[in-house]
Amino acid sequence: MQIFKCCESATSQRHWKGGKRQSVMVTPKHSSEPAEDRELAKEAERKKILVRFPPYGGDGDTCPTCRGTGRIPRGQEEQLVAVIPCNDVRLKPRHTKLYVLLAMALCLFVCCLILFFLFPRSVSLTPVSVQSVMVYFTPDNISMDVTNLIKISNENYVPVQVVQFNVQGLVSKTVMGKSSMTNMTSIQPRSQRSDIIKLNLLITDKGLNNYCKSSSIKIHTLFVELQMTMNISYLSHMEQLSVDTFEYIDCGTNSTVPHPVR
Repeated sequence: MQIFKCCESATSQRHWKGGKRQSVMVTPKHSSEPAEDRELAKEAERKKILVRFPPYGGDGDTCPTCRGTGRIPRGQEEQLVAVIPCNDVRLKPRHTKLYVLLAMALCLFVCCLILFFLFPRSVSLTPVSVQSVMVYFTPDNISMDVTNLIKISNENYVPVQVVQFNVQGLVSKTVMGKSSMTNMTSIQPRSQRSDIIKLNLLITDKGLNNYCKSSSIKIHTLFVELQMTMNISYLSHMEQLSVDTFEYIDCGTNSTVPHPVR
């Protein structure tokens, strides 16, 4: 009985034949499993891409621009147009109504503030009192310098410029004197200011001259009407204020100052 021993290795096999040992080289077989695994992995990756990016056409073709990668080629951002389904959640951002309402409320609040501060308000002109009356006698007439105090109030939130101020004095509906002032100092917002207005009244009527120069009358009172007009400007807006007031003036000798006779 013969005993054959066979030893195999990864590169060769030994056989005994006819009492002699023969060596036979055997080429190892490479497994095809890694290649199949790679194909399976590629197919799985392709399925994942198709799930994330649905087919572009009806025949199953993917997007021709991004080719299933989900990225736009560099340099073509301004040439390509994205098509988004109507049911895409990106078209319905959260809290949209809240943001729109807040924006509308903010705009309305700003408009109200602008209207509140820039809306024209009243500017009032108020005669306060007569400061002094200087009476000068001449043979034919009487000259009186009347000094009045007036108050101007500005209720606006912007300065008010007094463009022109006119005043005239009337006695028995007859104009006895006029005065005018231009480019007066502006009135600051939400403030009031007092001004001195001087007016010269010249009485030429013989009846009034005799009345004022009469020594038998102790109090020589004249009823003087003052008509004041003021033109103001603010916020590109022009306005005219008119005020009529009445004053009692003593034109007698007890309050006169001598005047040189011409």
